[in-house]
Amino acid sequence: MQFDRERLAEVRKSLGYNKAGAARALNMSAMGYGRYENGDRTPSYQTLSFIAERFGTTVEYLMGTSKKAKSETITITKKANPELFDLVSSLSKDGDLTKRLLAYYNTLK
Repeated sequence: MQFDRERLAEVRKSLGYNKAGAARALNMSAMGYGRYENGDRTPSYQTLSFIAERFGTTVEYLMGTSKKAKSETITITKKANPELFDLVSSLSKDGDLTKRLLAYYNTLK
């Protein structure tokens, strides 16, 4: 398996980023990001995971082993969004609360 730089460019473009914008979104240098997309450098698995998470895709898609570009998971961290993290934690422990919140959500929708 090898990193597919063309898929990285495809995902970047689908998000409306130019290379510099993608680098900013990933908090890396434009030169460093450009090296990945140009094929001059292969990202580590950790970096690839970070890129996939930020761009809403999967490592498998960026590696060319999956045709599914969209991720089916969302990561919520306590540091980035403590209220949402607490809500999801509560929902995972209380089935009744989950049902009530889903009913409320469906009403709002």
